[in-house]
Amino acid sequence: MLLKTYLLRYCTTCRYLNQWIIFLSDLILSICSTISSLLFVKFIFGFVISTEIILKITVLSIISSTASIFFFRTYKEIIRHSSLLEGGRIAFTSLLKSFFLIVSTFFLIELKLFSILFAGYVIDFLITFLLLLSSRIIFIFSYRYLSETSNQVADKDNLLVFDTAEQPSFFLESFNNNIKRSYHITGYIRMGRKNHLRINGYHYFSISDKEEFEQLVSSYNIRAILFPSHAAVKDENDRLVSYCEENKIKMLISPSVNEIKGEKINYRNLPEVRIEDLLQREEISINMLEIANSLDNKSVMVTGAAGSIGSELCRQLVRFGLKQLILFDNAETAMYHVRLDLENNFPGVTYIHVIGDIRNSKCVDHILKTYCPDIIFHAAAYKHVPLMEENPSEAIYTNVYGTMLLADSAVKHNVKKFIMISTDKAVNPTNIMGASKRIAEMYVQSLSLAISKGKREGNTRFITTRFGNVLGSNGSVIPHFREQLAKGGPLTVTHPEIIRYFMTIPEACRLVLEAAFMGKGNEIFIFDMGEPVRIVDLAQRMIKLSGLEPDKDIKIVFTGLRPGEKLYEELLNAKEKNQLTNHKKIFRAKVREYDYNVIYPQIINLCNTAINMNFWDTVKQMKQLVPEFKSQQSRYEYLDKKLLL
Repeated sequence: MLLKTYLLRYCTTCRYLNQWIIFLSDLILSICSTISSLLFVKFIFGFVISTEIILKITVLSIISSTASIFFFRTYKEIIRHSSLLEGGRIAFTSLLKSFFLIVSTFFLIELKLFSILFAGYVIDFLITFLLLLSSRIIFIFSYRYLSETSNQVADKDNLLVFDTAEQPSFFLESFNNNIKRSYHITGYIRMGRKNHLRINGYHYFSISDKEEFEQLVSSYNIRAILFPSHAAVKDENDRLVSYCEENKIKMLISPSVNEIKGEKINYRNLPEVRIEDLLQREEISINMLEIANSLDNKSVMVTGAAGSIGSELCRQLVRFGLKQLILFDNAETAMYHVRLDLENNFPGVTYIHVIGDIRNSKCVDHILKTYCPDIIFHAAAYKHVPLMEENPSEAIYTNVYGTMLLADSAVKHNVKKFIMISTDKAVNPTNIMGASKRIAEMYVQSLSLAISKGKREGNTRFITTRFGNVLGSNGSVIPHFREQLAKGGPLTVTHPEIIRYFMTIPEACRLVLEAAFMGKGNEIFIFDMGEPVRIVDLAQRMIKLSGLEPDKDIKIVFTGLRPGEKLYEELLNAKEKNQLTNHKKIFRAKVREYDYNVIYPQIINLCNTAINMNFWDTVKQMKQLVPEFKSQQSRYEYLDKKLLL
């Protein structure tokens, strides 16, 4: 009993058997094989072999076995991961040992015994091969038996591994042997016709519909499903994932092959499937070579570098051989966290962290003069619709005036490219935030057009990118729902029919990079946002992913549209058209052009009004600049009626 307890503890804590124990075991078995074959020849066939000859051959066997084992390195293999390839290695090891014995016997022992000993060496080859192979089979079965026993003793959740037929055997076996510490692996599962197969000693279940899945879950008391990748989750979104949601089965995502090899995984806390995994679309491909050539040895500045989009832009930019990366933000704590992240994960890059405000002209001018960036990614902005509806002056002061200062300073200091991050809320805006971003677009576009026509000195090329909501960004709906779920609900949705476009932060940033180096200047690029998602559907899906039932375990409450909010967003207004580009996910918007000399004094007047905190006059001037700006669910709807009179 004590021995079994010790072996159970060993199987659950030991990663692999020491290679020198394996070497010594192989050597002893090989020597025993030689002695056994000689005794077999001596007693079965009645040949006389002296003890002296047996001792000599034993010494030769020790030397030959050691040499052949070292040559084929059989002791280096992790036995529990052995495959048919290892069987071939053992066969060649046995053959090489017998060859060494035959050659040494021919030269060192009497020739009259050679034919007798040759027969013994043939038998020795077979016995050596069988002993070495059998020892590994016994070890594997013993290890699996003890592992299964330890799993049953621990009373762990039963788990099925989803099989895509794409994972290498090393991955599956390595993962299985590690996850057993936290789960009991019942077998593999796949979608398809029923059959009765086994793989790696485990049951292989095939299901074709929800009823078969529910029967399997009930029969084997399944509590979790392991998916090998995010792509597998996405592929099974409408089948296995939905079955798991309805039956409250935990869904896990396995680590990568490299992570498994590195043994850095906490298998007890593997990541569960998140709503982002289900909404994520196909991987965005970008022209890495062109971007790398454009950024190599360049000085790049990112405003709003501590925000969701800005920080991800920084993480992607540092991969392209920059001369230096200038991070500009006024959020001290967030900037500190980004600094630690970049310096820990991307060492070897020159970072310049600047705490400052884009609305401070002297600060902006000092930074551009001192660090001379070649390219600016302008992500700094106020983005929260309800807050800006309550603070229109701040929206203008930051989103418009700050952009003006930065754009003018970029021209003054010969920045080559200026990429402005805009939003779909700038199209036919219904709120202060969207309208402020549209006015910023208008200023940047008119400035770029004035430079291209020679009406304004400068060489800076201005490019604007528009896209919708990004998954997981600060203040977005998904983190908000997670917080509400953690508190036990309810989940609050403004309207049952409200829809939004969604894109992951890395995906959005990759498209920003592609558009930045695709553009020649004076362009607005819009991104293919895919299909819009109903927010109430999103809320229901997140509740199900938590193993709960909507409206039973967690309520969904409709609170009404917020000030400035509309049911759906647009990427183009009625007077704009899009044009195809070389990238299928990026379109060039054909927008109205504005004369810089006409629009500049109007925007300056607007900024002065905003700085003086005249809210109603500020919004009134915004509506005059952007006639399509019609307030919704807002006190400023009064101005729309007044302007119509």
